[in-house]
Amino acid sequence: MKQSKLIFLLYTFILTGIAFSSINCWGTGTMNGSVGVNINDQPVWGPTGYDRADYYYIPDIDSYYSVSEHQYIYRDGSAWTHGTSLPSSYSNYDPYHSYKVVINEDKPYQNHDSHQVKYGTFKGKKDQPVIRDSRDPKYFGIKDHPQHDNWVKQQNH
Repeated sequence: MKQSKLIFLLYTFILTGIAFSSINCWGTGTMNGSVGVNINDQPVWGPTGYDRADYYYIPDIDSYYSVSEHQYIYRDGSAWTHGTSLPSSYSNYDPYHSYKVVINEDKPYQNHDSHQVKYGTFKGKKDQPVIRDSRDPKYFGIKDHPQHDNWVKQQNH
């Protein structure tokens, strides 16, 4: 009898520990510390199919875009520069008709050489579906989506 009580207490203690550990970790981190979704933060020229995108690597201009900061990250000489728009030397770049690779890692430009090699084959590829053209309702919450105003009206009814 004492042995069965001891086993019961041991199992209870272990299960309680697992439960508390699960609660403590609940909602934290996915790959590289990213949490949750950020669909509504993504620009309408971003690629469809991603619930989360921290950065886009853009092979056509060999640069990045930070979704959370709404800034491009591009080379200015040997330094990486952040800006809300691209300099005039990128004036031919069309975000709606260029390929974007979703990168969910901190400061992806620090791994630029790897991204350039791994994703360079997408340079010049122009057939990636963009959020603006999607009819998937999950994108209608994005302020600049063509269906956004209708979506807001439906939410208010």
